[in-house]
Amino acid sequence: MGTAAAAGRPGNLPAGTTSFVGRKEDVAEVKRLLSKARLVTLTGVGGVGKTRLALHTAAELRRAFPDGAWLVELADLSDPDLLAHTVLEALGVRDDTGRDKADVLADHLRARRILVILDNCEHLIEVCAASADRLLRASPGLRFLATSRERLGIPGEHLWQVAPLPLPDPLVPLPSEAWRGYPAMTLFAERAAAVEPGFAVTDENQGLAANVCRMLAGIPLAIELAAVRVRVLSLEELATRLADSFHLLAKGERGGLPRHQTLLAAVEWSHDLCGAAERVLWARASVFGGGFGLHAAESVCSGDGLPAHSVLGHLAGLVDKSVLLFERDGDRTRYRLLEPLRQFGRAKLHAMGDEDEVLRRHRDYYLAQAEQSEREWFGPKQAEIFARTKLEHANLRAALDYCLATPSEGRTGLKLAGTLWFYWAGCGVLGEGRHWLDHALEAVPNGGEDRLKALWVNGYVSTLQGDVPRAVTLLGECRTEAGRAGNEAALAYAIHRLGCNALVGDDVGYAKDLFEDARIRYRRLGEMNGNVMLAGIEMAIASIFLGELEEAAALCEEARAIGAAHGEEWAYAYAIYVLAFVALSRGEFEQATGYARSCLRIKRTFNDLLGMVLSIEVLAWIESSLRHWVRAATLLGCAGRIWRSVGYPMFGSKYFGAPHGDCEARTREALGDSRYAVLSRYGSECTLEEAVAFALDEAEAVESGPVAEVETVLTDREREVAVLITDGLSNREIADRLVISRRTAEGHVQRILRKLSFDSRAQIAAWVTQTAERGERNGGIRRVLPE
Repeated sequence: MGTAAAAGRPGNLPAGTTSFVGRKEDVAEVKRLLSKARLVTLTGVGGVGKTRLALHTAAELRRAFPDGAWLVELADLSDPDLLAHTVLEALGVRDDTGRDKADVLADHLRARRILVILDNCEHLIEVCAASADRLLRASPGLRFLATSRERLGIPGEHLWQVAPLPLPDPLVPLPSEAWRGYPAMTLFAERAAAVEPGFAVTDENQGLAANVCRMLAGIPLAIELAAVRVRVLSLEELATRLADSFHLLAKGERGGLPRHQTLLAAVEWSHDLCGAAERVLWARASVFGGGFGLHAAESVCSGDGLPAHSVLGHLAGLVDKSVLLFERDGDRTRYRLLEPLRQFGRAKLHAMGDEDEVLRRHRDYYLAQAEQSEREWFGPKQAEIFARTKLEHANLRAALDYCLATPSEGRTGLKLAGTLWFYWAGCGVLGEGRHWLDHALEAVPNGGEDRLKALWVNGYVSTLQGDVPRAVTLLGECRTEAGRAGNEAALAYAIHRLGCNALVGDDVGYAKDLFEDARIRYRRLGEMNGNVMLAGIEMAIASIFLGELEEAAALCEEARAIGAAHGEEWAYAYAIYVLAFVALSRGEFEQATGYARSCLRIKRTFNDLLGMVLSIEVLAWIESSLRHWVRAATLLGCAGRIWRSVGYPMFGSKYFGAPHGDCEARTREALGDSRYAVLSRYGSECTLEEAVAFALDEAEAVESGPVAEVETVLTDREREVAVLITDGLSNREIADRLVISRRTAEGHVQRILRKLSFDSRAQIAAWVTQTAERGERNGGIRRVLPE
């Protein structure tokens, strides 16, 4: 989904692909409600346009929310326990710790002025209500705009009933061009012309168009479904067929068809006009979570009268009829059902008696995809696998949810959760991975080798989250059960991961013994993959801590050669991270920098927070060793913020923590406490993207001179504000000069004071003057000083 966020403004609102018709009064009223209420819920029948109204209103309000307007789509979420995960993901917030994700979300929102759209809450109404209530109490700058078929029912909630689009009075003749004054008819005209360029509403046919819109009760989705039929039907034929169909559907109901049934009637009519194969495809496609590709549709939806080779043609037919949305994601083609149409299709699938069979085919398809990705993970396709798996996240959720909600399918769910270890551990999805693994292990106490694999994978994930006690328990159980069952592979993995826990627990000698034991077992099994590479790399870290640099270098060179030979990058990056550590210990700073930055670039590709923060840490140590104190302090601040999303800084280990402590002490002594605090705070306020760019020197270069913090601390706009303060301008005058709001100007001033650890505007003015007098080179404060 594309973003329509304004340049430089956070948010993820999708770019509109069709015009927004009518609703001016609705938008104005929802904006008014949001100005006085912190939760506004848009209610109304399905297809009435709640989501589109929410998105349009949020787009108009973006400027009022410095921390962005964000869309959280809930239609594909069925597990209420994953609500906080889903909101964090939509907000772009990473947290790989074992902390409760609701707490992480509350912490993230606490000091922000932000608008969050919770879209399609009705099937998760209780958890949405509880979460919204808690977050609103904790976050005074938070506003929620929810869409739901029913109210959330919490204190302070304001409702806005989204009505169908206005329609002309059937008893009053329409004057010339009158149709243009009715949004329902405008929408019909626009959508019909989009599929049939020669179509137009005229004075002669506007009465027929009005009748069509009235039969559809002014419901936008119903109008859009009907409008596409003008490609094959005249307007008169369309009106006649709709009238006949609705008469049958409404027969026996006093007063005609109720509004809440109108969309169902319109969808049913559209369904009846589809070919038999298209109807089957519509029903079967309803099992997908989010979007799906052609191959998935052919595998899951074909059979029983729908040959695989015919699926593409029928998909195209459903796109033409506006049943399916057609989207492009790079070079991928994706299809998606709007939520009301997906729910309708699912009801049809259930009525057909095919639901369980199609759900199993969906599960089997994504299990096969996961198994193929696991096999190919140790190879040159890792980045592609990461992108593909992330794209199919909603479908993997749906498959896991089906397995764990169906008693007879639990073991397959256990297998799928374990197979996805590369995604959970390698691509920064630790929290959700732990959720599924915990549930699968609880559901299947006797799962044989699938359970053994899930145990060591969950132990691995728990280790990465910093939950060592839980990790040791899981891995100990795996080790015992694998030994009893004679499962040598599971035994090797359990021993390997127990070594990781010993390493971060500072029992370095024991850790090295476990790594060596695991490596021997891997060789005996003929096992070779990223995990096997990591055993050597982690053994190298233990060797460094034991002062055995040559052995560490040899182990990492071996791992690097294996990765290069197979085109493997993820584990390879950790090998060159350790080589950076070795090079730094030898005083080979240029080589160490090259290794660390290469690791960081690779880990950015995989969204691997642990790999990124370890790389940034080493780069800070290198800069400190080079006496580049400004960069060192800033990088330490960047790392500090990321560590909060990973777990304990440097794993809470004295061995990992020692070089960090030495770096901080030297840098603080060189800069002084005040200046170190300014620079470190700046680093901690960087986003993940900004921190990575700075570490890779992709951001503006920073000198390590006595006043270089001006480049590091203040943004361009903040430097402009600082100069205007020096000129004696008030906040209102600054706002007028820069064409910004007074509140925005006040925010800039407060951030400057905080970043420079100043208490007054006079200190800012003195600092600007002194900085200019020092004659900083082009690129510093002088570029915003008047000549």
